[in-house]
Amino acid sequence: MMGPAHSLSGAAAWLGVGAASAAAGHTMPWPVLLVGALICAGAALAPDLDHKAATISRSFGPLSRWVCEIVDKLSYAVYKATKKQGDPRRSGGHRTLTHTWLWAALLGAGASVIAITGGRWAVLAILFVHMVLAIEGLLWRAARGSSSDVLVWLLAATSAWILAGVLDKPGNGADWLFTQPGQEYLWLGLPIVLGALVHDIGDSLTVSGCPILWPIPIGRKRWYPVGPPKAMRFRAGSWVELKVLMPVFMVLGGVGGAAALNFI
Repeated sequence: MMGPAHSLSGAAAWLGVGAASAAAGHTMPWPVLLVGALICAGAALAPDLDHKAATISRSFGPLSRWVCEIVDKLSYAVYKATKKQGDPRRSGGHRTLTHTWLWAALLGAGASVIAITGGRWAVLAILFVHMVLAIEGLLWRAARGSSSDVLVWLLAATSAWILAGVLDKPGNGADWLFTQPGQEYLWLGLPIVLGALVHDIGDSLTVSGCPILWPIPIGRKRWYPVGPPKAMRFRAGSWVELKVLMPVFMVLGGVGGAAALNFI
């Protein structure tokens, strides 16, 4: 799928988590619901860090393009080193390492560790990165073009600062789910994991499928492209994605948000 659909699906997924939490009698504080949805929307772009033409590659200027090139080469090297006889030959690393459950888990765990060990500036950095990605994904038309990069970064930095200040207030969610002293913001890894997995699930619906189960081998393949029957798949950017899935994600996100806040 394309960036906007990935971000919308990520936000909708976290709002769905909020709705499930409310239904279970543990209503999520509204700042956690909002921040989690934005982080999840941003994290839903992160697996495409292996693609030099993806939205994430241009989100941080030359730095992100350089990182994408490194991740692409790393992913390709891992693919070549671990592929089985049934896996096809490839010329690049797109939709390999960064599109797996293991990568998602490591990404989320790493963010949680950084958040609880790095202090406030580490939390702000995590929020800033994901606010930039969320803006690029959700407001992709307005954020396109190099002339808007600085404005996106300023908006993301301001949002990160304000949201961190709101979360820091007692009862607003810095210690949501993990309540022991020193565990503030440990939960930040959860929307990151969810966003990456939602991205992978979205890509599995497309023609190429997605090797989300790696390194678990399936038959003669270690990089098995998981997905529905081929007749049910679609091409990235097709009318199915733009005219059907994106409106569905918007509706589901709205319903989930309303349920999470106990409005319905």
